[in-house]
Amino acid sequence: MSNTISVEDVPLNRFHRLLTVRSGGGSFVDGYVLSIIGIAMTKVSPALGLSTFWEGMIAASALIGIFFGGFIGGALTDRLGRRLLYFVGPALFIVCSLAQYWVQSGEMLFALRFLNGVAVGIEYPVATAFLVEFLPKKNRGPCLATLTILWFAGAATAYLVGEAILNFGGQEAWRLTLASTAVIGAVLFLVRLGTPESPRWLIGKGRQAEAEVIIRRVYGPDFNLQNLPTQAESKNLSFVNLLHSGYGKRMAFVTIFWTCSVIPVFAVYAFAPKVLEALHLSGGWASYGSIAITLLFVVGCIIATRLVNTLGRRKLLLQSFLWSGLALLLLGLLRDGPSMIILLMFGAYALFIGGAQGLQLVYPNEIFPTEIRAGAVGVGTSLSRIGAAVGTWLVPVSLQTLGIGSTMYIAAAITFVGLIVSWFLAPETNARSLEDAAALDDEQPRKARTTGPIPKQSVLQKM
Repeated sequence: MSNTISVEDVPLNRFHRLLTVRSGGGSFVDGYVLSIIGIAMTKVSPALGLSTFWEGMIAASALIGIFFGGFIGGALTDRLGRRLLYFVGPALFIVCSLAQYWVQSGEMLFALRFLNGVAVGIEYPVATAFLVEFLPKKNRGPCLATLTILWFAGAATAYLVGEAILNFGGQEAWRLTLASTAVIGAVLFLVRLGTPESPRWLIGKGRQAEAEVIIRRVYGPDFNLQNLPTQAESKNLSFVNLLHSGYGKRMAFVTIFWTCSVIPVFAVYAFAPKVLEALHLSGGWASYGSIAITLLFVVGCIIATRLVNTLGRRKLLLQSFLWSGLALLLLGLLRDGPSMIILLMFGAYALFIGGAQGLQLVYPNEIFPTEIRAGAVGVGTSLSRIGAAVGTWLVPVSLQTLGIGSTMYIAAAITFVGLIVSWFLAPETNARSLEDAAALDDEQPRKARTTGPIPKQSVLQKM
């Protein structure tokens, strides 16, 4: 009896879990890299004699690097393959972070942290494309949404490790703090050894024999190319097709919803104490409120991983934008209200925006075909970091010139723009094969093979 089960319908196995850890390392490092500089800067600035200009440039250097790295990583991952680019990020983390130990000037530190940012930008398209092209369809959403949680885990680890090194590392401890990312890079490099190339990418390049060998290794000897959902005819898509050929509207959707979900989040996360103070919360209220809001961001992302399949992608995104936008609107209206009400509204925003946060890596990986999937994630990553920079830099200016009420109204308006765009453009991709999810409206649906018994597991499944 022939095996007709689709590889997208097999149970989640150890290979998939290991690949999630391997790919999630990029999100973890993103949170770590962006947070560690804030801890070290109080020591770095006097040690290197930094001007205010270079303090700002160094603080923004990784974000600038991520912008370029997302474009570069997306284009190269689609052209050169997932496996090769899988090791570029960790290698850059190791080299550039170790070099920061011997840094002697603000210019040198800016350049090295810029390259670290490029490495983070490369990580997002390659790691998520790798993950989505192996995962069963029912696990794609939860596993991709989990990567957002790992960002917060990386940020929390940076604060813990950074404070420990600065407290016990002596006068030059800031150098060790900046170089600490090299340890994560080395671990990530070692963990990724042995990862096979994506069979879907190989098939797109006409390398069917290599793809079949990998399918048998990962899924078992009874699996072959016939167990992949029926592939579309190769259309020789390239990076520029993200702007037309039917995919331009999808790229606009991903870019706008991602950016609208990022701008208020980074602003609130980075300036929670200052925003709470403007809302007349000070002392213990502001400190404990900031901690509580951060925890609720994590809780919101965890809830999103549970709901992404049960509610579906589209409904989760719309509900997330709606309720988080209302919370920001109420913060503007009730800016002079009781402290507990203000904290409840802030907490509600942090909780409800988790749905949009979790879908940032789900949608671009599902609604674009293999040939341009990584490119779509790269563009989304790059442009979202512009939003992060805008949100972070403009919040203090807005608080000073417009006041807290108008600042909250602007944040609410940005969130509602995300809601409107998602209402008209967000598709539902839940429980669909990657081929069906990425198919344009005028293409014939491509059904996956979903019948038949699941054959015996491979060696990799039993690892």
